[in-house]
Parts: sequence; structure tokens; C-alpha cells
Amino acid sequence: MRAGRIGIDAIVTPVASPRANAIVERFLGTLRRECLDHLIILDEQHLRSVLVEFVRYYNLERPHRTLRLETPVPVLRSVEGAVQSRPVLGGLHHVYERVA
Repeated sequence: MRAGRIGIDAIVTPVASPRANAIVERFLGTLRRECLDHLIILDEQHLRSVLVEFVRYYNLERPHRTLRLETPVPVLRSVEGAVQSRPVLGGLHHVYERVA
């Protein structure tokens, strides 16, 4: 399996059993709703670059309600300065940051 090559232990779940892997199902639903349903993927290389950018955005920049609007990976943020918008995924999403 590809996952094994990068050090991920794969667990085989029953076919057509979304409750057996609810965390993955939740992430895939989010990926589709917030990203893939809005883009036309041209080829595998394009898909890979979109996935890398979305996962980076999801883990480092997107606020999560269950984390009290924090990101899964904590980031130090400035509290002073003007707010600037930065597009993500070609403008599909935007990240708002303070600039010095």
C-alpha cells in the first residue's frame, strides 16, 4: 500500500461501513464540500497539488469549531497590525492575517 511507504499503518475496514472509519469519512466529506466540489481537476498532478494545499490550509490556517476556532496545529498570531487577506486554492478560501 502507498500509506505503508510513508510510515502510515493502514487498517482494513469492512466495505460500505462508514461508521467503521468515521474520522476519515468526516474529513473526506469536508474535503469534497470545501474544495473538490468547486474545482475542475485536470490530472493526477493537479489533484496532488490541490490536496497538499488544502491539507496545509486545513491543519494550519482553517479555524475549527471543536477547537474553539483554533487550528489543529497551534500557530502564534500577532494581535497588532493591519489585517490582510491572502487567497488559498486560487481564491476558493481566504486567510486573514495581521501584518506588521
